[in-house]
Amino acid sequence: MISFNAKSLFKPYFFKIICFFIGIFSIHAFCFAADAALKNGKLIEETKCYACHAKKSGLGNGDMIYTRTDHKVTSYSRLKTMVSVCNSELRLDLFPEDEADIVQYLNHQFYHFKNN
Repeated sequence: MISFNAKSLFKPYFFKIICFFIGIFSIHAFCFAADAALKNGKLIEETKCYACHAKKSGLGNGDMIYTRTDHKVTSYSRLKTMVSVCNSELRLDLFPEDEADIVQYLNHQFYHFKNN
């Protein structure tokens, strides 16, 4: 029969093992959430933003608005502002979480600003 000793739970290696597994699961959960946000941002950008930007660029390519040399977005905070302006002015009815996902996707795909 295996006996259970409560004092064994307080040994340093037990805490190290627990912290290790908490860390592994936390990293996995964070990566999964970040990946889901990027996928959601891409989906929204493709369905609600791309066609308008393709028309506005005049070249039929919605990505041109992000990669042109005279782009108005010069910082992460400006990117957040522009996404918010598009949402409110065009009445896209996006939730704040959707705006954040779009910002994350656009920054990941095109801008590469440090998140501030």
